[in-house]
Amino acid sequence: MKKIFFVLTVSMFLLSCKERTPEHVTILDSTQYEQNISQNDVTIIDVRTPQEYQDGYIKKAQNINVQSPNFKTDIQNFDKEKPIYIYCRSGMRSEKAGKILEEMGFKEIYDLKGGILSWKGELEK
Repeated sequence: MKKIFFVLTVSMFLLSCKERTPEHVTILDSTQYEQNISQNDVTIIDVRTPQEYQDGYIKKAQNINVQSPNFKTDIQNFDKEKPIYIYCRSGMRSEKAGKILEEMGFKEIYDLKGGILSWKGELEK
């Protein structure tokens, strides 16, 4: 009985520590992401640094650096009811941005799985 209780306790602890994707953030692979942004008039936000953005970005993407102290101010001008697509280099910063957007009240957030490193489409310069 003690073993069962121990296993259950440890399992619940491990599950509660696991990072959760915010409720309103949908992770899309490169193919899904590209299909969605090409078929719809959507807002695309590149949350990388301006230097990274200049190296190449997804067509129509606007650069708003998630690490900037002005990120929340700059992003609040977008319609919270419309879909917003975000990406970074590998997915870490866009995950952070997704959490911030959800806290700010954005309802429909799409994040590129693996970031621009996983992007199979063309890049603008």
